[in-house]
Amino acid sequence: MSDVLATRVVISGRVQGVWFRAWTVNLARDLCLDGWVRNRTDGSVEAVFCGPAAQVERMVGNCADGPPAASVENVFCEPLKASEFAGQGFRQRSTAEIR
Repeated sequence: MSDVLATRVVISGRVQGVWFRAWTVNLARDLCLDGWVRNRTDGSVEAVFCGPAAQVERMVGNCADGPPAASVENVFCEPLKASEFAGQGFRQRSTAEIR
């Protein structure tokens, strides 16, 4: 399980109202990642990705570009404990939902 990573990311820029969350859900599920994505009240998008290191790194790299209508300015990453998220699937969460 040493190659399993969990990473929290906060993506800022023009990332709300451009299908960023749905794009993230689709791509994360295609990559077989666990975690979640949600809009934040400050206009950014927050996500947690958990899975094989190469897949997590690929997902984070894709977030730097985002879907076609997005304009990403910054992607902040923070490592997390993988055991908290492994095996939960990937879903979209509400803005109001607390981690």
